[in-house]
Amino acid sequence: MKSKKHLSFTSLRRAASAVFRELPDKRRQKSVTYPMHDAMMSGLACMYFQEPSLLQFQRSMEEERHNNNLRTMFDVQSIPSDTQLGEIIDPIPGDWYRGISRQYVNRLQRSNQLQDFQLFPGKYLVAMDATQYFSSGAIHCKQCLTKKHRDGTTTYQHSALQTALMHPDKKQVIPMMAEDIRNGDGQAKQDCEINAAKRLIVKLRQSHPKMEMIAGGDDLFSHQPMIIAVKEEKMNFIFVALPSSHTCMFKYLATNQHQISERFDEDGEGGIVHYQWMNDVPLTGEKDSVRVNFFSRTVYTLNASILLTASKHHSWVTDINVDAGNVKTLVRGGLCRWKIENECFNTLKNQGYNLKHNYAHGERFLSFNMYLLTLLAFFLHQIQELNAPLYQACRKKHGSKLNMWNHLRAYIKAFLFDNWEHLLEFSLAPSEYLPERPTRAPSG
Repeated sequence: MKSKKHLSFTSLRRAASAVFRELPDKRRQKSVTYPMHDAMMSGLACMYFQEPSLLQFQRSMEEERHNNNLRTMFDVQSIPSDTQLGEIIDPIPGDWYRGISRQYVNRLQRSNQLQDFQLFPGKYLVAMDATQYFSSGAIHCKQCLTKKHRDGTTTYQHSALQTALMHPDKKQVIPMMAEDIRNGDGQAKQDCEINAAKRLIVKLRQSHPKMEMIAGGDDLFSHQPMIIAVKEEKMNFIFVALPSSHTCMFKYLATNQHQISERFDEDGEGGIVHYQWMNDVPLTGEKDSVRVNFFSRTVYTLNASILLTASKHHSWVTDINVDAGNVKTLVRGGLCRWKIENECFNTLKNQGYNLKHNYAHGERFLSFNMYLLTLLAFFLHQIQELNAPLYQACRKKHGSKLNMWNHLRAYIKAFLFDNWEHLLEFSLAPSEYLPERPTRAPSG
C-alpha cells in the first residue's frame, strides 16, 4: 500500500529538511555540534510523535545500538538536548513555515487532493481565527502580549492567527499559514488580531498567487478596513456580521425590508430554515462605505403550542453575489468557519499535540517556532489522513488516534525501524516481525 510518491512521508520530510538546511545560522560553524537542521527536525519529530521527551529515548537507543529512529526517519545525525534545541532555534523568524506550507499545499493541488475542498468551482474557503497557546501570571518574555487586571495583576500570553483550508463536507482541515501576534522591539501599541490578519493575507497571497481564496472569519473581520485589505489581495470573503456591531447596516435592511429576498426549506427535523439575502448593501452609514452582500439563516422549530420559534440565527456579509441558487452553499461556508476551532485548535490542544505545553520562551521566536513545529506535524498527519493507505489502515486497526499513537510511541522506544513506512507496516502486523515465543514443554 503506497501513497503518491510526492505526498509520501519521506518526500514531505525531505522538503522540510531542504528548508531547514537553508535557515540562517549565526553561530561559529567550526564550533557547531548540533546543526540547525537537526535541531529543527528533532523538534518536529517530538511534535510528530506527540512526545515532548522523545529525544531522551532516542539518545538512549543511540548509546545502545549506535543508531536511532530520529536518524532513520527524520535524518537527524546529532540529537540536541531540550535546552540546546531551544537555544538553537530561538533566533529563527517564523517565516520558514511559509515555504514548507506552500510546497505541501501545491503538492496537494497537483495530485487533485484538494479538488473536493472547493466551496465553489475553483474557489477555496480559507478561514482565519486566533488562538492563545500560552498563558501565565508569572512566566513571560519580551514578546508576550499582556492583559492587566483590575486587581493589579498581569497575565502574559502568546497567541497566533491561524488560517486553514476547509470544506463543510470534509472532516480534515488543511492548516495553511500562521502569523505571530506578538509585541516587538520599540512597539508603541500592543499587537492585535486585526493587524496580524492584515500581515497574514498579504503573505498568503504571495505564497499562493493563483489560488482563488474566500477568506472566512468572525465578526471581528467584517469591518471596512479589513474588507478593503482582503479585496486588495484579490480575495473574496464571507465574514460573520452581528447586529450589535453593524447597527447602520441592519437599520438599512429594516428600512428596505421589501427588497430582501427569501427562501424556505425544511430542516429535516420538523422545523423550517429561513434564508434571507440582499445584495449591494452599505456596510456603514458613512458616505465612503464599502458595499457588501448580506445573507442570513434562521432555524424555526415547533414548540409545544405547535408554533414556530426561532432557535438559531446567523448572519454574514460577502462580496459574492447572493441568489436562490447559492445562498445555501454560502451559509454552509459561513458555518464551516467553526472547523478551525473544532478540528484544528481543539485537536492541537486536547488530542495529544501538547500545544499549550510551555517549551520555554527564549529571547526571540522560540515560543512561536514550537507552535509552528506542532502545526507542521499536524499538517503531515492531515496529508496522511487524505492520501496514505498505510496510515489509514493503522487508524482503522487501532480504532482511534490516541490508541494508534500510544502503540507507535511504544514501538519506536523499543525497536529500530528503517523508515516511517516500516514502522506502520510493523504496527499492522507485529507478530510477523517478532520471533515466536518458545512454548514450555508440558511437565511430567
